[in-house]
Amino acid sequence: MSFAELGLSDKVQQAVAAAGYAEPTPIQAQAIPHVLARRDVLGIAQTGTGKTAAFTLPMLTLLESGRARARMPRTLILEPTRELAAQVEENFDKYGINHRLSVALLIGGVSFGDQDAKITRGVDVLIATPGRLLDHFERGKLLLTGVELLVIDEADRMLDMGFIPDIERIVKLVPFTRQTLFFSATMPPEIQRLADAFLHNPVKVEVARAASTASTIIQRLVATGREDYEKRETLRELIRGATELQNAIVFCNRKRDVAVLHRSLQKHGFAAAALHGDMDQHARMAALDSFRTGEIPILVASDVAARGLDIPAVSHVFNYDIPHHAEDYVHRIGRTGRAGRSGQSFTLVSPGEEKSLAAIEKLIGQPVEWQGPTLAERPQSEGSSRRRSGRGEERSRGRKVKVRSSDRSRGHAEEPREEAPVARAAQPPREEQQSRRPRQERNERSPERGYQGRSRRDEDADEPVIGLGDHVPAFLMRPVTAKKTR
Repeated sequence: MSFAELGLSDKVQQAVAAAGYAEPTPIQAQAIPHVLARRDVLGIAQTGTGKTAAFTLPMLTLLESGRARARMPRTLILEPTRELAAQVEENFDKYGINHRLSVALLIGGVSFGDQDAKITRGVDVLIATPGRLLDHFERGKLLLTGVELLVIDEADRMLDMGFIPDIERIVKLVPFTRQTLFFSATMPPEIQRLADAFLHNPVKVEVARAASTASTIIQRLVATGREDYEKRETLRELIRGATELQNAIVFCNRKRDVAVLHRSLQKHGFAAAALHGDMDQHARMAALDSFRTGEIPILVASDVAARGLDIPAVSHVFNYDIPHHAEDYVHRIGRTGRAGRSGQSFTLVSPGEEKSLAAIEKLIGQPVEWQGPTLAERPQSEGSSRRRSGRGEERSRGRKVKVRSSDRSRGHAEEPREEAPVARAAQPPREEQQSRRPRQERNERSPERGYQGRSRRDEDADEPVIGLGDHVPAFLMRPVTAKKTR
């Protein structure tokens, strides 16, 4: 099937041909005719199958008739991250070269003034992240009553990032008669509930089993130690020994680990860039551009780079941390093996992560092969045992060592108590003074204990106290003088 058979306009077909595409992908072939027929579409496909063009191309055809009005966009596309939103804008620029459509991008990290100016002039296509879109709406700079077509892209990622309440609010602001396109790579129960609420008699387009991985990706597991230095050493060995490595994305679970691993790779002579959510927009785009152009072959990133980023020539993916959610594994390794290319993914597995690994294998429906020994077969590293023994020795410092009576009889004296100087310096003066008081005095003054060192638990065994007992408050002992009355 060719693009000419899908019903696209001549301008769109010319732009697609100029981009070098001759045949549509399966999801494009199935979704585009239904979008042109003004039907709601529920699209499910693994990452890298061309979902973006599946709604971009028919939208360009539909927008050839009509005109945008000030502050009232005609179409709205919601994306979970800034990078995905910018990528969709690039698709409109590439395929809409023969159109005179206005496109606006509402994302964080950019001044409100420039974005407000574009909205005021009127836009045909508005691409936004949910938070920034609601910011403009609450400031009165945006009206959503003119939206004819709503696209919710990467819906499962929206769920993971906590955007679902914002999405539900936005859907209530757009007209009920809109056309809705709902795309997701996985379909958990919560996403299915949202699809049922947002879509009206949709056409379901599913070109691959939900949460499946591409057959062009070679997946391997690598057993490693629990310590961070062991994992970094294992990663470096994998990168050095990888065959046909052109470029690679290394995924970490935490932003802090991204920064630490990035510095470690640079220290060992690897050209690497970092990408995570706490970076400003300029730095994030600069890191992506340097990776796309091949200037930097290794990109250390959080899951912000796991969804929808179109970097077609990624040869390797390394999971430095096994993902917390099994669905994220599908998206991470989906950065390689795109558009029919081959790719390789390696996942580092530490002791204690067996449950996360079992969840991944259950989700993708197949076991992942180990490269080298498994966790059970891997010998315990000497470094870990030394570190644990060292921690045990450190715990014994500053404590009073108990000596058994048998040892005492053999002439072993009891070691005096030694406090660690660091702990003593960090202790507040008041606590230090109280620690030097006699034990009996501390017991008498403690509000949690009774007098004479007796705990409250022991008070139940005493005789019941009648009235105030032996203690009379001081204010009751003051003399009372009666005032004279006239």
